[in-house]
Amino acid sequence: MARATVEGAAPPQAPAWRWLLREGERRGRLRHVEKLPERAGERVPWPAWADPEVVAALERGTGGLPWRHQALAAEAVRAGRSTVLAAGTASGKSLAFQLPVLTALRAPSDGLGERGATALYLAPTKALAADQDARLRALGLDRPLTSTYDGDTPPEVRRWVRRHASLVLTNVDMLHRSVLPGHEHWAPFLRRLRFVVVDECHTYRGVFGSHAAAVLRRLRRLAARYGAEPVFVLASATVAEPAATARALTGVEVHAVTEDASARPRVSVALWEPPPVGAAGAAQEVGEGTGAEGERAEQRTATAETADLLAGLVARGVRTLAFVRSRAGAESVAAGARRRLLESAPQLAGSVLAYRGGYLPEERRELEEGLRSGRVLGMASTRALELGVDVAGLDAVLVAGWPGTRASFRQQLGRAGRRGRPALGVFVSRDDPLDTYLVNHPEALFGVDVEATVLDPSNAYVLAPHLAAAAQELPLTEEDLRLFGPAAAGVVELLVRRGALRRRAQGWYWTRPDRAADLTDLRGAGGTVRIVEAGTGRVLGTVESAAADSSVHRGAVHVHQGRTYVVDELDLEGGVALVHAETPEHTTHARSRGDVRVLAVEASAQHGPLTVSRGVVEVTSRVTGFLRRRAGTGQVLGEEPLDLPERTLRTRAVWWSLDAQVAEDAVGGALQRLPGALHAAEHAAIGLLPLLATCDRWDLGGLSTALHPDTGLPTVVVHDAVPGGAGFSDRGHDRLREWLGATRDAVRACRCATGCPACVQSPKCGNGNEPLDKAGAIAVLDVVVAALDAGAPA
Repeated sequence: MARATVEGAAPPQAPAWRWLLREGERRGRLRHVEKLPERAGERVPWPAWADPEVVAALERGTGGLPWRHQALAAEAVRAGRSTVLAAGTASGKSLAFQLPVLTALRAPSDGLGERGATALYLAPTKALAADQDARLRALGLDRPLTSTYDGDTPPEVRRWVRRHASLVLTNVDMLHRSVLPGHEHWAPFLRRLRFVVVDECHTYRGVFGSHAAAVLRRLRRLAARYGAEPVFVLASATVAEPAATARALTGVEVHAVTEDASARPRVSVALWEPPPVGAAGAAQEVGEGTGAEGERAEQRTATAETADLLAGLVARGVRTLAFVRSRAGAESVAAGARRRLLESAPQLAGSVLAYRGGYLPEERRELEEGLRSGRVLGMASTRALELGVDVAGLDAVLVAGWPGTRASFRQQLGRAGRRGRPALGVFVSRDDPLDTYLVNHPEALFGVDVEATVLDPSNAYVLAPHLAAAAQELPLTEEDLRLFGPAAAGVVELLVRRGALRRRAQGWYWTRPDRAADLTDLRGAGGTVRIVEAGTGRVLGTVESAAADSSVHRGAVHVHQGRTYVVDELDLEGGVALVHAETPEHTTHARSRGDVRVLAVEASAQHGPLTVSRGVVEVTSRVTGFLRRRAGTGQVLGEEPLDLPERTLRTRAVWWSLDAQVAEDAVGGALQRLPGALHAAEHAAIGLLPLLATCDRWDLGGLSTALHPDTGLPTVVVHDAVPGGAGFSDRGHDRLREWLGATRDAVRACRCATGCPACVQSPKCGNGNEPLDKAGAIAVLDVVVAALDAGAPA
C-alpha cells in the first residue's frame, strides 16, 4: 500500500488550563506531570474497491485520506477475515469498519432480495449505539437503511427494523432477550448476515464478558442455521492481547491490527493529591498534614477537590468532562461546581450538569447534545461517557478516583484533545490505598501495558442458562456442544438431571413453558428499581436491584441533578422506591453484615505456617441499618436499623490461613488484636488486587476472622462480587506473592499511625471499619510474605 502524506500537529498555543498546573505545584497538590507527546499521523490512499459515495461521505471527516491502520483493518475485513483493531482513543476506529461494511451493504443484492446483505453493530451501551447511528445518518447516504434496536425502541419501530433495516445497531442484551429467542421473525435478516461489529470489545470482561461470549456463540449457531457465516469486526482503544481476547469472545480466529497511525495532540496528565482536611489551600506544602505524633490527617475528598477544579476550568472557558465513580458522586461534583461558579462566575453556573445511568432516555440525549454543541461547558459523568460517544472538542478531563483499570483510565483521558489542541488530563486521588499508591508511583500508570481482559466462556454458571436458551431456540446437537466448548457437555447433563432439558433422537429440547432467556441477566443486575416521587408519580430514574438495599433503602438520601430527595419506602417486590424532595443536612451510609462458607476447595498449598487455597464459596449478606453523617464533616449523627432480606451469592474466592500460634505471635501474643489485624489486612489486599486483575475494589468482597469454621484457623477470604465468579480472585491466587507483597509495602509506607482510608480503611466496609489494627496487619503480612518467600509449597 503506497504511503501518501505525513501530517504534523496543529500550531502550538497557550492552553487556558495552564494555570491549574502552576497552582497545583504551588499548593503542593501536584505529584507528577506526564507529558504525552504529540504524534504526526500517516495517511494512505483510499482502497480501490471502496464505494465512491461511501468514500465521499467519509472523507469529509478524515482530512481527505484514511489513516494507515484504518486502511489495513478495512482491507482485512473486505477479504473476509474476522479482524480486531486495537488503536488509541480518537484514532478513527469507526471508519475502519464503516468503510468495508457500508460498501458491502450498498452492493447489488446478488439474489438476496431487495435488502441485500445485512450487518449487526453491537455496543456495550445504548448511548454508544445511538451515537454511532447518528454518525451514520450524518453521512447522508441513501443506503443502507440503519436503525437502533434497544429497550427504548417502540414495538412498531421494532417491526419496521426487522423487515427493512440492513444495519441494526443494538447490544448483546437485546440479542439475548429479543433477537435470538425470536429468530423466526429475524430469519430474512439472519439469512443475509455478513458482518457483526463488536465495538469497545475490552468492556466485555468478567461475568458480563463470559455471558457476551455465550450470546455470540448462540448468534453464530442461528446464523449458520439460516446459511450465514458472518465476519466479526472488533475494535478497542485499550485491549491487551487483542487477538486472544477477540478469539475468546467470538470463538473464531481473529486477525489483529495493532498499529496506530493517527495524529495525536500533546496531552499533559497531572497526578493530583487533595490536601488534608482543614489545610489552608494556598499555604499547603508537600509533606504537611501530619500531626505531632505522626498521625496522618484525613484527606479532602476527591469529589470536593474535583468540583473545585471543574469550576475553575469552566470559569476560564475550558470545556471539561469530570469522570466520577458513582452516580451520587457525579451529582455531588456537578452541584459543588455550580455552587462555586455562583460565587465567581454566576453566568456560567447553568452550564455545568451531571450525566449518569438511571436518567430517562430523553434526558441522556439532551445532555449528550449539550456537551457536543458547547452549551454545556462542564459535565460530571459516571463511566457512561467513557466509551466512544462523540464528545469532540473537550479541552480537559478530570478523573475523580481510580476508575479500576489502566484501560478505563486511558479511555477516560482519551475524551480530551479530540480537535488537535493540547489537552489536559488530571487524576485526582481518593483517600484509598490504590489511589495513594498510583498518584505517587507514576511508573505504575505510564509506559506499561493495559491489563489482560479476563473472561471465561466455560464458566458453568454462565453456560447453563445460555445452553437452555439455545435449546429453546433450536434443539441442541452434539455439534452445537463443540461450539460452546468442552464444559458444555457436562452442563447439558446437569440441565437434564434438573429437568430443564430432555434428550431425544434429534438432540436436547427445552421442557418448560417459560422463556429460557429470562433465566439470567447478562450484567448481573437482576432487574431495576424505579425511583418515583411520591407526590407527583414522576419517575426520577432507576437503580439496579442488587444495589437498592444499600442505596435507596428507607431513609436514604438520593440526589438527582442537584436536587435532594429522601426515600420514604423501598418495595423490592414491586421494584419501586418512593421518595420526597427534602434538603437534609446529612448523608446516609448503609451498614451490613455477612458470612462466607467454603463449598469446594479446588487447589490448596502449604507454605510452612501458611495455607493458600482457592475454590467456590457461598457469601451471605444483609443490609442491617444505616448511619446518618453530617454533610461536609462526616460526623456520625446516629444509626437506624433496617429490616431487609438476606442475599446469597455463590462465587469464586482465594483465601489464606495462618497457623493459630504463629498468628498470635505476630500480634505480640495479644489475641484480642488478631481480628483487627486480619480485618485491616483484608481491606488492604482488596484495595491492591486491582493492580493485577482487571477489576476495581467494588468488584470484590472479603471476610476476615480469627477462627473460620471451615478452616479452623485465622483466615482472610477475598472473593469475586459477582455470581459464578469472574476470574479476579483466581488472578490474585496466581500472583499471590506479588499481590500480598505490594499490599504489605503499601500499608507500611502510609504515613498514618493507626490506619486511614489510604491504607486499611475501606469505603464499602459493612462494619464501619471496626476493628482495624494497622500495625497488626503489617506484622501478619510480614509473616505471610516471608512464608511465600521461603520456597515451594510443602
